[in-house]
Amino acid sequence: MPRTPVWKSIAEALSEEIAKGHYRPGDKLPTEAELSVRFGVNRHTVRHALSDLTERGITRSRRGAGVFVQSAPVDYPIGKRVRFHQNIRATGRLPQKKVLRIETRPCDEKEAAALAIPPGDDVLIYEGLSLSGDAPVAHFISIFPAARLPGLAAAFEEISSVTAALKSVGIEDYLRSETRVSAERATATQALHLGLREGDPLLRTISLNVTPEGTPIERGLTWFAGDRVTLTVTPD
Repeated sequence: MPRTPVWKSIAEALSEEIAKGHYRPGDKLPTEAELSVRFGVNRHTVRHALSDLTERGITRSRRGAGVFVQSAPVDYPIGKRVRFHQNIRATGRLPQKKVLRIETRPCDEKEAAALAIPPGDDVLIYEGLSLSGDAPVAHFISIFPAARLPGLAAAFEEISSVTAALKSVGIEDYLRSETRVSAERATATQALHLGLREGDPLLRTISLNVTPEGTPIERGLTWFAGDRVTLTVTPD
């Protein structure tokens, strides 16, 4: 009788433990070193087993972070009042944001047209990662008219939520006036941020948020990990 390869036996053992709920969706598996000790094999054998689980869609690998049990995609509604924290909490997960950049610079032509400001006016750039639990689901760049929203840069130093930061500078409510959705492939930098492979599918949205009176206050570009988010257009 042919012998079962050791890596395959390890993969099946881990798969069975995941199926039994020993590791839940979103949980991180033990490291290669820990699994090597547990199964009495070298790390190359463990790596082969983990690659098999990933290829079968049971786990996903995040570069530099480890291997995680695959979670069901987050259902992310797109409507007039889209709020990241509210959407993620609705799934029972903890919403978080990791800030990558806060800076002020002159706007380009597209930004000036979208935000209805003179070309060359300053805009505030807020760039970061949106996380569901500890899993990054999106890379975002939000662009705000600096003169129209004084104090917003300082607010972002203490508040990660766009809604809360805007409220702190007097914007009590805002609406999504338009959203454009397209498909793209992850660049090397985006893959690193989102724990993907270069070339993996992304869903890109370009949106414009306005006050209830129609004044533009935010142009947003967001790249969602294609296997972690389901975008749902909601009627308003």
